[in-house]
Amino acid sequence: MRCHSMHLRGYVILLATIPLLAVAAEQTKPPARTARPAPPTVIPRGAKQIEPNTWHHRDAQGQSWIYRKTPFGVVRYAEPATEAKAEEAIPQGMTAVEEGDSIRFERPTPFGKHRWTRKKTELTDLERKVWERERQRGAPRKSDPQE
Repeated sequence: MRCHSMHLRGYVILLATIPLLAVAAEQTKPPARTARPAPPTVIPRGAKQIEPNTWHHRDAQGQSWIYRKTPFGVVRYAEPATEAKAEEAIPQGMTAVEEGDSIRFERPTPFGKHRWTRKKTELTDLERKVWERERQRGAPRKSDPQE
């Protein structure tokens, strides 16, 4: 009887290890070939800069795209509907001050104020709107040391 129970235990142990062997065999198979990763997104020639690090481009099919440079590379997404764009407001707290032939802009961000300067002849649409708003408000003009 003892011999019979030992054979029975051996069969039970053998049957219990078969699924483990099958899993181990699957894990040793080489990984299946995957598709090649997409090439990195680049800003196309002819794209118009609309803000710092942001461009607009219309492709051959007539689709409008926004391209934005981020610390992780260039990101592309479809432009929002034109109705929303028509109602686009100037970002809250964005200001402009004239400094000779340039305009100094400031915009609050979660990390503090972002400041940049751009020549009057190179303003983007948004910068032009901010500058026009500030001029209508009667923004103070910094004196130019050359005048």
